[in-house]
Amino acid sequence: MTDLSGRRALVTGGASGIGAACVRAFAAAGARVTVADIDGDAARALAAEVGGEAWQVDLSDVAALAEARIDTDILVNNAGVQHVSPIEEFDPERFSFLLRLMLEAPFLLIRAALPGMYERGFGRVLNVSSVHGLRASPFKAAYVAAKHGLEGLSKVTALEGAAHGVTSNCLNPGYVRTPLVEKQIADQARLHGIAEDEVLESVLLTESAIKRLVEPEEVAALALWLAGDAAGMITGASHTMDGGWSAR
Repeated sequence: MTDLSGRRALVTGGASGIGAACVRAFAAAGARVTVADIDGDAARALAAEVGGEAWQVDLSDVAALAEARIDTDILVNNAGVQHVSPIEEFDPERFSFLLRLMLEAPFLLIRAALPGMYERGFGRVLNVSSVHGLRASPFKAAYVAAKHGLEGLSKVTALEGAAHGVTSNCLNPGYVRTPLVEKQIADQARLHGIAEDEVLESVLLTESAIKRLVEPEEVAALALWLAGDAAGMITGASHTMDGGWSAR
């Protein structure tokens, strides 16, 4: 069992989905968790549930993060959204928004957290990437670009942080049972010309050898292990949890 007693964790997008599962897992292991989310009410409710703290923040406002300093032992960059559209129809501002939220904000949060981690000689940076950080799918230009960039950022963080007791890793799930995935179904049905009830089998799970969605708690269990002392030699890696998708 991973023991995080005395550790502090910050989870972005922490009020729902994978983030909420990580918050609960870390808190159960003894960490003091800050739930960072744009939905302040949801963040405060979950923070109260686990005895942690809430931080209502719009991570797409990258200018506000530029001079931040964050004291945390564990940083989970999880916040994200999806937009499904052909490239020729992809709204440029929406493309920029996704990159700000899922690549620039993680960079700025890592930048803000590393000095304290270096001072303490311990840190865990956990970047919730995706199988789309390693593989591409049509109609997801911004998401795939952001996640591929996050993979590179995570590796650079691993190399720079190694001498200071800081590890950095990506978690790469396939489609997870979250509101983010559920919101894609109508768009995917329209783009592929199929009924919504066909999307799961015909689009979302077509590349996965295991024909089910990943559960948020499964991702949180991997994050919890990577946050602990036993994973001290694991860094600069991408940990797939995609049902065999990337084995193809």
